Amino acid sequence: MADSMPPDSEDHLLEEDYYAFLNLSKDATPEEITNAYRRLSKLYHPDKHRDPDQKKNAEILFNKTKIAYEVLSDPHQRAIYDTLGVKGLETEGWQIVQRTKTPQEIREEYELLLKEKEERRIQQRTNPKGTITIGVNATDLFETYDFDTGFPVIEINAMSISQSVEAPLDTSDTLTLNGSIATQNGTGGGNINCSWKKVVSAKSWLEGGIGAGNGLVLNLKGFRTLSKYSFGTLQTSFHFMESSVSPGLELMLARQLAKNTAGYLTMKGGSSSSVNTMIVHDTEKGHFVAGLQFGIQRSFFTISYTRKLEDEGRLKGSIKFGLFGAILEYGCQKKVSKNSTVGASMILGVPSGVTLKLKITRANQTFLFPIMLSEELIPSAVFYGTAAPVLGWFILKVLYIDPYHERQKRRETEKFKEANAQRIAERRKEALIAVIILS
Repeated sequence: MADSMPPDSEDHLLEEDYYAFLNLSKDATPEEITNAYRRLSKLYHPDKHRDPDQKKNAEILFNKTKIAYEVLSDPHQRAIYDTLGVKGLETEGWQIVQRTKTPQEIREEYELLLKEKEERRIQQRTNPKGTITIGVNATDLFETYDFDTGFPVIEINAMSISQSVEAPLDTSDTLTLNGSIATQNGTGGGNINCSWKKVVSAKSWLEGGIGAGNGLVLNLKGFRTLSKYSFGTLQTSFHFMESSVSPGLELMLARQLAKNTAGYLTMKGGSSSSVNTMIVHDTEKGHFVAGLQFGIQRSFFTISYTRKLEDEGRLKGSIKFGLFGAILEYGCQKKVSKNSTVGASMILGVPSGVTLKLKITRANQTFLFPIMLSEELIPSAVFYGTAAPVLGWFILKVLYIDPYHERQKRRETEKFKEANAQRIAERRKEALIAVIILS
């Protein structure tokens, strides 16, 4: 969370007042602005001064007069300046005029740009992604037996790690290496896969891969834009085992149904054949998904909704039911800094029981902690599984997050105080120069 920034920190900067510099009111007419510019530009023009020091000082005021006139004489720039100030003119996309920075600000900005550029370069070239999952069995907390005499036992019964990195060969070819290992209750395994993706055109790409783990795996995947509102993917795979080959085929078709709505149809062939259809509706405030699947192993209906909150948080609820039983899931997610997110969700299932899932995301690294609370629907497990993350969040917020942000704000305040002190000194110098020139 070291990269979090206090909001609106630049609002504390001392703003440039172009109206006061030109000695104008804020409702000045274009003619008054032009007359003021002509008067001051003649007064501060460097060519009017022979003394080198006065010529240099006059050049400072002349350039500032020119900048003020360029902003106030343009109706569009003036409207932005009147509404948002100088920082509005610096906003990316408008980039009309840039306020004068102090040498310290220039050095800090340059160092920050170099650091961000290097981070982006490494990120773009490798794009590392990783997931660590640690399964915890805490059923002893809520499920008691007559022969239990000691303290509840909480144990880690499963763990998995997956990682992938990319190596762009050129603008159209990318090599990806990924691998994973997993263990559960004393047994485990792993696999490694290497794939090559080639962008054939603006509308299509191909990807082929080879992997090893529990036998050799070959796969080939293709993407194609079918029309302005639809696309599709086709994937085939071959899993070579000791005495047999298990083929697989997957076809996915997608089409935009409305401005914020899309439909997906997925057909899978092989050992786990199924047909799945899904409707997705995505807006600025919410994300809705409804899906129906018919398959040899699993058939179910699912519906979920995610509410996007204004403070970069999310609330999610979903329900899934089918021949295997039913699952209800609800939870929340909160962004605590630029690259860090925490979340918690409760999963209530029949016959799967009660599970609390904690999630921590830092950049492209994800940490998952599924905690099994009970194998049956026990009210106490549901209550404490729901209340514990909420209480934990408030404790973390009060003891760490809020104090951290306060320290950040204090550091930023001190930083801008120093910057404003330099600006005040510059304005005093400009006023002294003006007095010398006018005398």
